[in-house]
Amino acid sequence: MDANHFLSSYYPDTSYGGKRLYDDMVEQAKAAERLGYRGVTLPEHHLINVLLMPSPLQMAVKVACETDHLELVTSVAVLPLRDMRIFAGEVIQADILTDGRLVLGVGRGAFAYEMARLGAPIEESQARFDESLDVLIALLGGEEVSWDGEYYRFESLTVMPRPMTQPMPRMMVAVMNPPGIAAATRRGFDIQTTPLAGEPGLFRAQIAAHREAKAEMGEAGHHLRIMMSRVIYCTGSEAHTREMVQRAYDYYSRFDNVFTGPGIVHNGDVQALPRTQSIEELEQNLVICQAEEMVDRLAEYAEAGIDEVILSSNLGQPQPEHLEAMERFATDVLPHLQGIPAAA
Repeated sequence: MDANHFLSSYYPDTSYGGKRLYDDMVEQAKAAERLGYRGVTLPEHHLINVLLMPSPLQMAVKVACETDHLELVTSVAVLPLRDMRIFAGEVIQADILTDGRLVLGVGRGAFAYEMARLGAPIEESQARFDESLDVLIALLGGEEVSWDGEYYRFESLTVMPRPMTQPMPRMMVAVMNPPGIAAATRRGFDIQTTPLAGEPGLFRAQIAAHREAKAEMGEAGHHLRIMMSRVIYCTGSEAHTREMVQRAYDYYSRFDNVFTGPGIVHNGDVQALPRTQSIEELEQNLVICQAEEMVDRLAEYAEAGIDEVILSSNLGQPQPEHLEAMERFATDVLPHLQGIPAAA
């Protein structure tokens, strides 16, 4: 099982500034390459200080300029917010400028607050995503494409330049429900998923859906992979674990506000709201621990068939502390995971 570092761009203190925020992310990406991570993932969110990155493709190009072989995965580009006729050209350009290291992860969007303010209500996001994905694939893979659908109607056109990676850049779909994972796998997409709260039954069902769909495809599905995103942070002591769990609790008091909550945001700052889940319950659903325990917990993922685990580890800690945790993981955990063969 490989590892991928999530450049999650969370900054609870908005006075920290965007320049320092993105400089930190580039430094983390360079560290990830040096430490043996397979790649980095780049989120897309707007208008808020949680997971803030208006253009993951721009960041992918920047990181490509600072690294040599790191895979660059968008996690995820929100299709309902874009016009696919423009976005297809941007994807092709980014694929060229990253020398083919781009993996285009796409999704429907998650935060009702930003979706509503950008004119793509969350209630319509699934339908918009489904059609947008079909349009994007048609534009990337063919020429003189026309469309007559619910959200897109246009005469024949050809996006230029044509893709460098043939027939199109590698694509990955973000989906949580097992039937959706199976359907996306059968269409030939890699999968990004997460059990969010870490519920064991859902985690196993997600993996099973991917594996069963691959098996049905035979050789055509052999290359497809599934990535699992979790909050994972390798601590240096028990006291450090307690500190990071508290940081995670504070982070989720903001995340929940815009994910499932009322979306209370002041000047771009997502407000921390009281949580019904206790800090002890939250800790059980995260992987924040020292290296020895982490090896045991993540080995279950590798043995079950997860190809790559995405470490979401930015919980507002100082940058030097973040880099130290990345190195602890790479030194004391990752070699064990890479030595575990995936389930057949």
